[in-house]
Amino acid sequence: MSAELQLTLRYFASIREALGRGTEAWVTQAPTLGALRDELIARGGPYAEALSRQRPVRLALNQDLSDDSAALVPGAEVAFFPPVTGG
Repeated sequence: MSAELQLTLRYFASIREALGRGTEAWVTQAPTLGALRDELIARGGPYAEALSRQRPVRLALNQDLSDDSAALVPGAEVAFFPPVTGG
């Protein structure tokens, strides 16, 4: 069983707009970024839509771009943002 982790979640651009917030404190037992994303999707509503696995969402752990397998650590900052596309 995993220990509870206190995290700071940050949302940017269209994800922030969909959720109506830019940051929130979160407590989880998720071991990885991917598990955390799935946990947030399971909240339903705007979280399920904005963070859907069918949407391209970039993840950063403590300001480093990371993939779903990155291990969460206590006190981490996790950022979710849409990929930046060129014109």
